[in-house]
Amino acid sequence: MDSGKELEASREDWERDMVRQALGRQKERKERFQTASGIEARALYTPLDLEEIGFDYARDLGFPGKYPFTRGKDPLGYRQNLWMFRQYSGHGDAQEANKRYRFLLDQGASAVSVAMDLPTQMGYDSDHPLAQGEVGKVGVAIDSLQDVETLFEGIPLNKPRSVGSVANAIPSIWLAMLLVLAEKQGVPPEKFHVRIQNDILKEFYARGAYIFPPEPSVGIATDVIAYCAEHYPHWIPQGVCGYHLSEAGANAAQEIGFTIASAIAYIDATIRKGINVEKFISKFYVFLSNGIDFFEGIAKSRAMRRLWARTLNQRYSISDPDLLSFYRSSFTAGSSLTAQQPMNNIIRVAIESLSAVLGGCDFLHACSMDEALSTPTEQSVKLSLRTQQIIAYETGVEQTVDPLAGSYFVEYLTTKLETMAEEYLNKVLEIGGAIRAIETGYFQREISKSAYELQREMEEGKRVIVGVNQYLDEEELPIKILKVSLAMERKQKEKLKRLRKERNSLEIGETLKGVRRAAENGEALIPSLIPAVKAYATVGEMCDTLREVYGEFTPGHYF
Repeated sequence: MDSGKELEASREDWERDMVRQALGRQKERKERFQTASGIEARALYTPLDLEEIGFDYARDLGFPGKYPFTRGKDPLGYRQNLWMFRQYSGHGDAQEANKRYRFLLDQGASAVSVAMDLPTQMGYDSDHPLAQGEVGKVGVAIDSLQDVETLFEGIPLNKPRSVGSVANAIPSIWLAMLLVLAEKQGVPPEKFHVRIQNDILKEFYARGAYIFPPEPSVGIATDVIAYCAEHYPHWIPQGVCGYHLSEAGANAAQEIGFTIASAIAYIDATIRKGINVEKFISKFYVFLSNGIDFFEGIAKSRAMRRLWARTLNQRYSISDPDLLSFYRSSFTAGSSLTAQQPMNNIIRVAIESLSAVLGGCDFLHACSMDEALSTPTEQSVKLSLRTQQIIAYETGVEQTVDPLAGSYFVEYLTTKLETMAEEYLNKVLEIGGAIRAIETGYFQREISKSAYELQREMEEGKRVIVGVNQYLDEEELPIKILKVSLAMERKQKEKLKRLRKERNSLEIGETLKGVRRAAENGEALIPSLIPAVKAYATVGEMCDTLREVYGEFTPGHYF
């Protein structure tokens, strides 16, 4: 036996002995060590653990920027470009939100990510009876192009690196508004970058901000994909959002598997519209949560990239493997924040942000310490932005691509999550795909079971939440709460009333007829929405027109 083989044999003997000792000590303790998703965490990880799961460096890891993209889509990682510093924001009316965006950009934010209030997201104008008390509360009120003009006053669309939005039920209306605004600002669309969340399916099983039934909703989403593929291929017209699944209680494997299932539904529907898959498949972004389980958050990002590339390559036979990467958007977990001892949330957000960065995010939204209590104040969003900047410029994380690659623990977790997620994905596909899984209630049941287990563990004290079920105190609230006044709602309604009087009602009627015809004939909506937006038709009016054609989704209709 040569010295190399002797060394290898000795190393394996030592590893086995250490593993036996470590596991023996672990058995003496009563508690079970596991990740947030229930994956057993061993006391020690060695190459033997990777051999056990069949890990292969060349097949499963490889190099950054290369298939299967476990290590990210960019060969140079953050050495070339830092991730985009995003702060999801917007409250009150467009004037108030504009002040917040200008403040954040002045403080070093690199993108604008528009939060819309619930009435806007669900296709109601601010003066609709169902909007009462909700105007401007969890986002900015957008009733018409007039509000979008105010929203970006003093902010040319090409000033931020990217303009993002949450407009899952109304993505085509929002896209039409941005195109009209660009024309008014004199900024050519090819000179700025748009990212639209546009994931309506997750609204049905995790969030609830839907308008139309699943089939026409997917049709609207894929209209946006097809339109951008044809006219603005540098934009990102489709996000798929595991984040909201996680916030609803899904574990990490469900978050990955269900998100890819939704992506497949959008891809298949877009292909049915006659669009070549290779024209748009690389223009997805995947939006995942980074929770307080530090290492699982890192592994989840890596497992998502790998399973995404392998699944879509197998399903669609992509000729260019470089098209099988995606933009990775991270949001620290709002559900991990606590109203009790809210200053603790500063620490949680910093840990979760670092997890997102080490997992290789392209965009990062860092929550604010007061989000469990209210819309964040200017002071708290500034602190969240500074958290990202300190990580970027002071810690050295940008120097090496995927610095935790090769960690026995991280690679083991990555592979385990990929395997578990693939099982969930295959189950959805067996049912008949994401829409059928919504109709049968499969998504909802699985997420509810996971959420129940999380809550039970917290209430039984098995999952420690500092300041909630351990280390309690009676401290007074040390922070100022932002409150949206009722006067703002009245002001928004008055502005809307004036708009309706001043605009050309005949033009409104004609453009809305065009929207209706396009919907009835199954045509692309965006070309008909642009004239309606230019005429200052309201979000509610355009959505009401579509409601007459598509109908509305009623919870419990299918299950």
